[in-house]
Amino acid sequence: MLTRRIIPCLDVMDGQVVKGVNFVNLVREGDPVELAARYSDAGADELVFLDITASVESRPHVVELVSRVAKEVFIPFTIGGGVKTVDDIDRILRAGADKVSINTAALAQPELLTEGAKRFGAQCIVLAMDVKRDGDTWWVYSHGGRKKTARKALPWAVEAVNLGAGEILLTSMDADGTQAGVDLEITRKISTAVNVPVIASGGIGKLVHFKDALLEGKADAVLAASVFHRKTFTIAQVKTYLHEQGIPVRLTGVKA
Repeated sequence: MLTRRIIPCLDVMDGQVVKGVNFVNLVREGDPVELAARYSDAGADELVFLDITASVESRPHVVELVSRVAKEVFIPFTIGGGVKTVDDIDRILRAGADKVSINTAALAQPELLTEGAKRFGAQCIVLAMDVKRDGDTWWVYSHGGRKKTARKALPWAVEAVNLGAGEILLTSMDADGTQAGVDLEITRKISTAVNVPVIASGGIGKLVHFKDALLEGKADAVLAASVFHRKTFTIAQVKTYLHEQGIPVRLTGVKA
């Protein structure tokens, strides 16, 4: 079994990290660079920064933030929000990011996934999916979870990987911020349908939720925000727990 990754997520709005419930009622959590450095030092495997209003306000990402983070963080990190063109991807990667997350633009112009993968490698292109359940179907939402699309989650995931996405960041809008556990059903469906890593996101509130996402959800990594921002758990506590459960994690560099 490959080493599983633990990834703190930093949702950024107006230069500050924020977190809400079901994508609303946002609360400020701190400076993104300071939090990123803390998580990097504590043993996180990667980081994800999402500018959660960029696609709504048609505002380009802040390359300055990428540069600041790159100077302080020495683990891989992904930037998402407002990415619309191959040139946007180029600027983010040149500024120091390792990967770019694309959601709204990929839905509008799926060829962006192919162009990005050809130019920079599929490993740099992450498809972000915000999904919400309606009956027996999960639908994909765009614009930071504000607009329902006509795309169903599972076929869109498969199509996006065929187009060039090298990883999927799957967020359940129903579970987001609730701390009631990951949506294991859709996570498992997508994880078993594609041949690229899937990051489970949304709903982490207990240590067992990390285990469930990896074992029952078949995810390759788990993304969490509020439990780290509010110090419910440390990276060390999560990884120690998973190690004790027999799940392979990177323990080198982990600090209590």
